[in-house]
Amino acid sequence: MTERDIPESWSQNGNMQPDPMTRLSQSQQGVPTNGSTPKSAKRSKHSNSEPTSQQDDLHTQPTLPPGGRSSKKLPRWVKSWVVWVLLLTIIPGTIGFMAMAMLLKLPAAPNCPSIFWPLASASVRLHCAQLAASKQTVKDLLQAIALVKQLPRSHPLRPEIDRFIEEWSRDIVKLASESFHAGKLEEAITTVRQIPEDVPAFKLVEEEISNWQSIWADAENIYNEAEAKMRDQKWHDAFMTAARLLRVDNRYWASLKYDELNRLITVAREDGEKLAKAEGLAQSGKIDNLIKAIKLVESIDKSSYVYQKAQEAIPNFGRQMLELAQQKLDQRNADEAISIAQQIPPITGLELETEDFIALAEAQRNAWVGNVAGLETAIAQASQIDPSRPSYEKAQQLIAFWQLEIEDVARLDRARSLALQGSIPELAAAITEAQQIPDTNPRAQEAKQEINSWTAQIQTIEDRPFLERAEQIALLEDVNSLQAAIAEASQITRGRALYREARRKIANWTAKIQRIQDQPILDQARNLASVGNLSGAITVARQIPPGRALSGEAQAAIDDWQGQIDATENWRKARAAALSASPEALAEAIRLANRVPVNSILRSDVNIAIDQWGQQILQISRSQSQSDILKAIETAKLIPRGTAAYSEAQEQIRTWRELLNPEPQPQFQPPPPSTQLPTPLTIEGQ
Repeated sequence: MTERDIPESWSQNGNMQPDPMTRLSQSQQGVPTNGSTPKSAKRSKHSNSEPTSQQDDLHTQPTLPPGGRSSKKLPRWVKSWVVWVLLLTIIPGTIGFMAMAMLLKLPAAPNCPSIFWPLASASVRLHCAQLAASKQTVKDLLQAIALVKQLPRSHPLRPEIDRFIEEWSRDIVKLASESFHAGKLEEAITTVRQIPEDVPAFKLVEEEISNWQSIWADAENIYNEAEAKMRDQKWHDAFMTAARLLRVDNRYWASLKYDELNRLITVAREDGEKLAKAEGLAQSGKIDNLIKAIKLVESIDKSSYVYQKAQEAIPNFGRQMLELAQQKLDQRNADEAISIAQQIPPITGLELETEDFIALAEAQRNAWVGNVAGLETAIAQASQIDPSRPSYEKAQQLIAFWQLEIEDVARLDRARSLALQGSIPELAAAITEAQQIPDTNPRAQEAKQEINSWTAQIQTIEDRPFLERAEQIALLEDVNSLQAAIAEASQITRGRALYREARRKIANWTAKIQRIQDQPILDQARNLASVGNLSGAITVARQIPPGRALSGEAQAAIDDWQGQIDATENWRKARAAALSASPEALAEAIRLANRVPVNSILRSDVNIAIDQWGQQILQISRSQSQSDILKAIETAKLIPRGTAAYSEAQEQIRTWRELLNPEPQPQFQPPPPSTQLPTPLTIEGQ
């Protein structure tokens, strides 16, 4: 039954499905597979009002051949022999070309990271090792060695492998050497020790390590030596030592460490100069300079090589300030001492000592008032110093001292009250009271001074009458009165208060007695000298012995008279010598005459004679020059310096010497002969 024979109600309401062949034919003809025609589908949407048109449509559809297939024809090119010839030519050619290309194509490089090494060939291992070694890192070079060194010794590639292993080992040593020159000694040693021991280049490892360690040790020794020189502030030696690093066979030490050491030396030298300047300021012993010195040293950085010495100097400077304060305190200048102590900086580490010093200085200032109230105040202030403080022991000593001093002050006050009366009994009582103060007590020295003063007052009261009576007796100023005054004053013995005054008066009275006794002798001697008896005057004046009041005056007169005698004698000898009138005698006369003192009354005559004798010598020398110039020169030399003829004689000597040794005159040099040939004479007629 065909679809055309299926009732319309199947296609709409029936449950039967068309068979496959029917669906195929329907799909080819454009018929829906649900068994309904287009018209019936349209009727399903609309009402069934047009049955006639639907019937017509069903009759107009074509009829399928049996079996549901339509007949088709083959394409014409399939039957063409030209096409088949072309296909048979192109396809085999293409296949051949592809086969040849595959045969000629090089094999791809092996992927080294993904190779299973136990099955890898020696060539693959060598290839991958070369690739790894080309990276020139220690890790890759070691990996390259590890890849090939496991191959057996009998392998054909073994010589080449050994050559590569040697080369790669040396590359590792070079890389380690670079680390060594970069200042990484341990890294360099670790690197070279990774070279396998069974490779031939391993023998270089220990040698290189030993060499590196030796170089490194030498460099460290030089560096340490330079540091020691810096600490000793020997800057020149430090620079010279640092220069030795330039000869070290290591770029790290010869460049970086050398530059670093030079910078350190420069900085240390500057800091050393600061320290030296600070020490110079401190040596002045002035407070302002000590404060400047501390500030200067404080500016030295902790990294400096002189920092330790600088830190040691700061407490010393502070200690100097404290000592200066103590000196002021010893001079009983408490205000200045406290002012100095307050300026000591805390960095000196003397804060506790400074605080204690100020407290004790204030206590001592109160104690120096000298009364009991001041001493009690001082004791109270010193008692406030805690036992843990550095100056506690000193405070306790001062407290004990002041407690004794309170007792001494009371005794001295009583003694002074007694001494105010001024009489001998009260002064003696005051001395007795003061003597009760033991020598070991604080005011013992003051008590002794008061005792000496009161003793002197007693002695003065006792001895003053002797001295006054002696002065009254000496008013007559005759020998007997003066001797009586001396006897009266001599009753004041050595060690008494008026002893020195008595001795001065006794010496004055004794001198008056000596003048009275010796003046006639000196007057007699002067009278003899005035009449020309100088020898007699000297004899008389020598009767006054040394040590007498007029002994100095007598000796001066004796020296004057003796000089006059000597001058007269020399003048006589000079005139006698000049009588022979020879040059030598005249020169001797001049020498003797010059012994006459300048202040002698004979000096004017002597000067005239000396000039005359000099002129005579000059005239004699000029006469001698007529026959013997050399002898004339020797004679002129006898004229001594200071005479009127001396300058003229020297000029004459120069003239004579020029005559004896004339200067050479320049000789006349004839002009050189002309090189021009002489012109031949022309004879007339020829």
